[in-house]
Amino acid sequence: MATVPKRDFYEILGVPRDCSNEQLKSAFRKLAMEYHPDRNPDPAAAERFKEIGAAYEVLSDPEKRRRYDRFGSAEFSAGFEGFDFGGFGDIFDAFFGGRRADGPVRGVDLQVQLELDFAEAVFGVQKELAISRQETCAACRGDGAEPGTDRMACPQCGGAGEIRRAQRSVFGQFVNVATCDRCEGLGSIVSHPCRTCGGVGREQRNRRIKVKVPAGIADGSRLRFTEEGGAGSRGGTPGHLYVDLRVRPHPVFAREGDDLVLDLPLSLAQAALGAEIEVPTLEGDGVPLQVRSGTQHGQTFRLRGHGVPRARGRARGDLVVRAQLHVPTKLTEEQRALFERLDETLGSPTKDGHEAGFFSRIRDAFSA
Repeated sequence: MATVPKRDFYEILGVPRDCSNEQLKSAFRKLAMEYHPDRNPDPAAAERFKEIGAAYEVLSDPEKRRRYDRFGSAEFSAGFEGFDFGGFGDIFDAFFGGRRADGPVRGVDLQVQLELDFAEAVFGVQKELAISRQETCAACRGDGAEPGTDRMACPQCGGAGEIRRAQRSVFGQFVNVATCDRCEGLGSIVSHPCRTCGGVGREQRNRRIKVKVPAGIADGSRLRFTEEGGAGSRGGTPGHLYVDLRVRPHPVFAREGDDLVLDLPLSLAQAALGAEIEVPTLEGDGVPLQVRSGTQHGQTFRLRGHGVPRARGRARGDLVVRAQLHVPTKLTEEQRALFERLDETLGSPTKDGHEAGFFSRIRDAFSA
């Protein structure tokens, strides 16, 4: 409930006292658009809109405007006290025109999950998906009427697709336009529904569709296939198909961005002396790698162009090889003797106080 505004009505609408009806109406439309609570989330907008409506209700009526100009707002206090300025959506629609919801309706989106092998995600793959979706009825072609019969004009709206009702508001009498709820704005109804789809114009069908997964796709990615979702209605376009991807881990390779990572086991002799080793790749071929003498545990080698294909290009990431030193857990007597002799030459403490060598630590570990 609201009382008559205390501020000057002309000031509220931002118009001069000698404004024309057209100026008054234009000012009200602009302010109503700005402060309508359905459009303006500010809590103060509702009160401002009430104030604007009350001022316009008086000034838009020639007789009320004449009395206001002569006696001021006190003349209307009793008449506005207790007036309900609620229902802002109805007032707004009445003044600016009804809202129609009878246009094309886009189909629903579908979402499925697809699991890929590690190599499929790296190099790309084409997959076939089984989906169930709403499609345009083949029998009635989406019309909803049994083939051989015609739709009839809606008896509720007379084929107009909308219902017009006169109503009074603070602005006088207006015609409210609403979408006909019987024909949903189409203006026609089905007298003999299609036996295939029951009159809805769509039917559920199972389909197998092929989707292309691009190379280099990452785990957790989502692909969108345009208009592969459910059929629309009233001429609306189909929805989209979204495919959420899950990539199974590889037993040997890991992925870091566009690079592949491989942990390569090396014997102590290979790490110390150096060696040429054939490194496996994700394609299945071997690539020669020269391991330098003195390679340390965790040291990396980079093989260019053997990683993941980069998006929108022919370049690829690298294969990063990490050295993993393999320490034997069991030694024969002969092997133990050899390690001890090597330790004497490489790992004995020096006169300057350096720690014992690597092989001494290995011997202590085996003796524990």
